[in-house]
Amino acid sequence: MPAAAPEVVVVGAGPVGLTAAHELARRGLRVRLVDAAPAPAVTSRAVAVHPRTLETFTQMGVVDAMLPHGRKNRAFTMFAGGRRLVRLEADYSSMPTSHPYTLIVAQTDTEAVLRAAVARLGVQIEWNTRLTGFRQDTDGVHVRLTRADGTEESLRTSWLVGCDGGHSTVRKLLGLELIGTTSETWMLADAPVDTDLPPDTIYWTHTGRQALMMVPYARDGHWRLLDTAPRTGGTGAGAEAGAAARLSAKLSAGLGRRVRVGEPEWTSVFTFQQRMVPRMRVGRVFVAGDAAHVHSPASGQGMNTGIQEAYNLGWKLAQVHHRHAGSRLLDTYGEERVPVGRALLGSTRTATFLVQMKNLLASVALPAVFAVVRTVPALRRAIQRKVLGGMSGLRIAYRESSLTTAETREHLGWAAQGVVLATLPEHAPAPGERVTAGQVHDPAAPGCRALHDELRDPRWSLLFAPGGAHAGSDDAPDDTPDDVAVTAAVQYGEWLSVRTVEDDGGRTGPAPLPDPGGALRTALGLPPGGWLLVRPDGYVAARGALLTRAALRGALAPLAPSEPLAGMARLEPGLVLPAPTHRPKEQGA
Repeated sequence: MPAAAPEVVVVGAGPVGLTAAHELARRGLRVRLVDAAPAPAVTSRAVAVHPRTLETFTQMGVVDAMLPHGRKNRAFTMFAGGRRLVRLEADYSSMPTSHPYTLIVAQTDTEAVLRAAVARLGVQIEWNTRLTGFRQDTDGVHVRLTRADGTEESLRTSWLVGCDGGHSTVRKLLGLELIGTTSETWMLADAPVDTDLPPDTIYWTHTGRQALMMVPYARDGHWRLLDTAPRTGGTGAGAEAGAAARLSAKLSAGLGRRVRVGEPEWTSVFTFQQRMVPRMRVGRVFVAGDAAHVHSPASGQGMNTGIQEAYNLGWKLAQVHHRHAGSRLLDTYGEERVPVGRALLGSTRTATFLVQMKNLLASVALPAVFAVVRTVPALRRAIQRKVLGGMSGLRIAYRESSLTTAETREHLGWAAQGVVLATLPEHAPAPGERVTAGQVHDPAAPGCRALHDELRDPRWSLLFAPGGAHAGSDDAPDDTPDDVAVTAAVQYGEWLSVRTVEDDGGRTGPAPLPDPGGALRTALGLPPGGWLLVRPDGYVAARGALLTRAALRGALAPLAPSEPLAGMARLEPGLVLPAPTHRPKEQGA
């Protein structure tokens, strides 16, 4: 019996494609994952996994397998002209998270963990398989695949997701242009380094004319090095002859101590760009990661951003495919993520300038600047939080999203019969923010542990505190919060997890979530009858002080069915392309 046709084809088996495939398969879709490369990569471009991505890996159920491969970094230390300027410690006090660090882990290890995860879900990667063409209509996508031996396969699928890198075939066939400019040429190297510097921080150093960075791997004595002014171009083991000696001399001058760099295991000299696409969806076809935006590696955001995009898209695509939401939900992918990519270009442009610091004045001015930073604690803390806020991903929010329902008392139940019931506590997560932005990270609190377990459920979550004032009407005399929760659990249980955050009075409701002592209710700002609607990616969509049918209908309204595949009407005929007649020159997925 022939295998069932795939419901999604994902192109590219890097971290972004693996995340997309995992989240789609986890939600019951048949996925084919193809990549033009002959085998997994053996070198690592990305090495930093930031806190928000670690939260995502926790929801995916893979973080425990990831952590042993990496080193937790909580500091950034700066040198110039042989002098230490400042050590900035990680300060996440204003950005609560269960992962208050950046994990330094080779991309090869990240991909290995994700490959094992998708394999457990029955997804096998098809290497040596290149996408060479597609065309789409309102009902699906016709895809052509070409293997390394020249054999071709034509198939039909419901959706196509391009995670095929900076030279993306999917993006090119869609006619999406990368808008922006080219930028600097840098060199990356993985090498053994003999130094007395402790490997508990990332190091940045200025030599007087340029800057370099050192990032410690979990493997003792091995570092990722970044040179912002390499001498030649190329890639591979032989591309940078003499690189070890040059890096040794530069680092020794900047750090003011002997540093000996061994022969690099890998080098890559590349010219990065600062460009992005204006939209990330055309009909039934999507792009994510480097297929949608390319930029400087200065702040280590590329892989992290791509993983967040794949996670954002995965649950939305699955919900529309299973007809649990209207197709307008797919428009929110670009609506939410294009602004993030745009902001990323700005922040990485700033980071690039700060990292390379080419001019001679920098070596003179920096000691004076950081002398002030060292002696003014408030300024130091502000810089630490600003830097971390930009890199960590913890401050990304969707307050303006179509899925985020504003907190109006009439609409969401903040008042009943003209009586104000409650106000949102200052530190409780607001609509558009991560639910984990609240103080919900105490492992000793049963409610906090239960919440993190709940976030691993691939469905939406309706968190509800039992009790509360009666909000019935002549049309719905039993419209109590408890009744609304029970009805929601029955009506939407296939895609909505309804959990009763238990109080200490013994009152229960659907699927009790234990919270003895009330730590979770306090952190989330849930009064009796209060509720919180959490998206599958952990962001708060809506909340209120009293759960009513009207309030819940308002919060779920953005998921309502719409016309078939909203967005296809905007698809210009020229973007539905036939298969090309030649093999693309670009190497990659």
